[in-house]
Parts: sequence; C-alpha cells; structure tokens
Amino acid sequence: MTLMKSFLGSAAALALSAGAALADPALIYDLGGKFDKSFNEAAFNGAERWAEETGGSYRDIELQSEAQREQALRRFAENGFNPIITTGFSMSTPISNVAGDYPDTKFVTIDGFVDPEEFPNVKSILFAEHQGSYLVGMMAAMASETGTVSFVGGMDIPLIRTFACGYAQGAKAVNSDIEVIANMTGTTPAAWNDPVKGSELTQAQISQGSDVVFAAAGGTGIGVLQTAADEGILSIGVDSNQNYLHPGQVLTSMLKRVDVAVYDAMTAGEDLETGVSTLTLEDNGVGYALDENNEELVSEEMKTAVDQAREEIIAGNTEVHDYREDDSCPVLDF
Repeated sequence: MTLMKSFLGSAAALALSAGAALADPALIYDLGGKFDKSFNEAAFNGAERWAEETGGSYRDIELQSEAQREQALRRFAENGFNPIITTGFSMSTPISNVAGDYPDTKFVTIDGFVDPEEFPNVKSILFAEHQGSYLVGMMAAMASETGTVSFVGGMDIPLIRTFACGYAQGAKAVNSDIEVIANMTGTTPAAWNDPVKGSELTQAQISQGSDVVFAAAGGTGIGVLQTAADEGILSIGVDSNQNYLHPGQVLTSMLKRVDVAVYDAMTAGEDLETGVSTLTLEDNGVGYALDENNEELVSEEMKTAVDQAREEIIAGNTEVHDYREDDSCPVLDF
C-alpha cells in the first residue's frame, strides 16, 4: 500500500498526477499542520486507520496559505478524488465556491457549515464541543486548589468561545464561586500555530492564580501544555488525547472525534450521505480522556461525578448552553 503524502509549499506542489485512481479519498488539513498533536492530527489518524484497515490509499495536503484552499479543492476534484474531506471552519466558503462545479464529487467539511439545500453534494460535520467542555470544566474545578481555572483559545471565533463557555459552565456547576479566566490567542488563522503566545498567555493566567488551564488552540496549545508542566500546574488537552505529552501533569483531554469523522467519511466513499450532522456525547463524538497517563490525577469521586453529568446531559436533564445559539455565555464574559 502506498499512501500519497503531503504536498508542501508552492502552487506547483498542488499539481496532481493525471493517473490518480478514481474514487480515492483526499484530505485537506487546516493551517497549523498535519502533526499539530490536536485537531489536524486527529484527522490524519482517522485517515491512517482507514488506509491500514482497507488497504486503500488517499492523498492529503498541508495548506501553507489561505489562497491554497480553493485551489486544492479544485485540483483534487478535477483529478477524480472522492470524497474530498476538509478540516476547519475556514473551508466552508471555499467549498461553497467549488462544490457546484463538481456535482458528482462529495465534499466534507469538518467543523464548517455549507447549506445542504444549495449544495446537496456537501456533508457538514459538527460537534457538541460545549458538552465535552462542560465535563472537563467540572474536572478542572474539582482538581483546582486555588479556586481559579483558565482557558486559552486559538482564533477568536464562535466555535472556540463555545469551548470556553462549556468549560466555564462545568466549572461553575462544581463551584459557583470559581473564577474562570479566558483569553484568545488572536483573530487570524495564525492563532492556531503560535505556541510562544500560548505560553505567554498561560504565564499571565498563572500569575492571576490559575492552577488548571484548558487549551483549545491547535498547535498553540502545545505551548500552553508545556508551560503548565514547567510551572507545575495542571493542563487539559483538546481534540486528540494529549495526556501523553506530559504524563501526570495533563488532567485530561477533551476528545473531539475528528478521527472517527474522517474514518467514517472515507469508509462511505462515494456513497457518503450528505447533509448536516452533529456528533454529541450520546454519539461518543465528544468526551474526556482517561488512560495510564492521567489515571492518578482523576479520583473516583471526580470520575463518578463527570460520568453522572454525562448521563444527565444525554438524558436532557442538564442543558449546556451553546454559545453559537445566541453569541452569548451566561457564565463568562469575553
């Protein structure tokens, strides 16, 4: 089995071989890189799992600039790849610009939204990030000794505010008096890949008393987790299971099963059902990570409380506010 690996850099690198097999899937990573140990890497892991289990091949690309988004979509579509799977909300507009020109190609946007009525060949996959963030917020509050926890986001967009708001709601459910500090890294896509800024924000939050920090910031989060470990406070990873990065110092990771979304899309292939779907706690689309790297940090009391909250959310007895519904958070000011 030969996997077509990443194209890097220039527009020339986007030229695809004319002999590419029809109906092979393609994967386009968002800015921040394939190996960001978070969102993009989860997508890569899903693709690798599909390739290993099926013996199939796929082609992928790491974008280097905004200008490459639409170009990559068109090149893949022209060369017969199907479905074409993309990660990140920033692919929504490029897909809307391209999908109508290739009606026989299925496009997937993970974390983005494309009108299914206007573009019936597009699948939008969303996640209930607020639900998973609520659970890790509970864990943060139960682990905190200072009564202050914090959040570092990547690009300041409604999606990332949804993480922060869910986290704050969970923390407040445990301790109504807890202080939650939230900072965003920036307002451009560069905010996903700035570990130095992530480190600086974490240092500032520690100076304000935070002893647990949750990072939802792509590659920037690596700097957050590293600084937390260096300074002796706990951190919470995101998207992929990041517990292994600093064993015994990462309280947990808020799992967002991007890997499952990619795997399922590649498995469905040209038969992929389009439209809009949201993966929730009930679907195991979001959750928290427990393994040998953090098991000593997560007490039975903590696990019991969080698992009970999970069931209450699934049953509809506990409602977690989704920031995206009204651009507001009842327990956190941005």
